[in-house]
Amino acid sequence: MKAFLIALCALIVITVGANQILMSIGLSAEAVSASSANVRIDD
Repeated sequence: MKAFLIALCALIVITVGANQILMSIGLSAEAVSASSANVRIDD
């Protein structure tokens, strides 16, 4: 049980750390997938 709780804590630390790193270098899901440059609007 102790190993499981340590693994959960490690998972949370890794997840938060990865999120902070990706947000700081501009690789958020919003920045990568939202682009108005490739939108084609038919008149």
